[in-house]
Amino acid sequence: MYIRDRIKDFRRVSARSLQPNPKNWRVHNTRQRNILQGVLAEIGYADALLVRELSDGSLQLLDGHLRAETTPNQEVPVLVLDLNDAEADKLLATLDPLAALADTDQVTLDDLLTQIETENISVQEFLRSLTDTTDSLPGTENEHEIPEVYQILVTCRDEDEQHEIFEQLTADGRNCRIVNL
Repeated sequence: MYIRDRIKDFRRVSARSLQPNPKNWRVHNTRQRNILQGVLAEIGYADALLVRELSDGSLQLLDGHLRAETTPNQEVPVLVLDLNDAEADKLLATLDPLAALADTDQVTLDDLLTQIETENISVQEFLRSLTDTTDSLPGTENEHEIPEVYQILVTCRDEDEQHEIFEQLTADGRNCRIVNL
């Protein structure tokens, strides 16, 4: 199968000059902003923002809105994509949800997390939230404080309905995952 390469250019541009996509459906909360600021402060930019060039020559964001907002006075790396309106909409709608479909190898992640050091409180709390707490028993050295979260459990008639509801919720910007009990 032939797959087109839609990256037409790599540039470094002022984050302030990037046009936010009016169809961006992702909403960035304070926690995410704080974690991103911590990661950028400790690591810096390690990924390019995705943009497309509009007919007037301006660059419109497809991915990286929060990074651009966080560092408006900085030049940022961007990949300029050759996408029409429909393709840009499709990428905007699918990029983050597709990445969220990946499963977690918890053993490998836990091992990786033991090797990471950070001074940033937001990053520390975030990394701690990624650890597997299912095997921790009260009173053991592995005990973790469980953060307060509010969840809804939806019982589905079958796997197809489960995936349908999951897709609807993620399309609405909900942070959710599929679990079988």
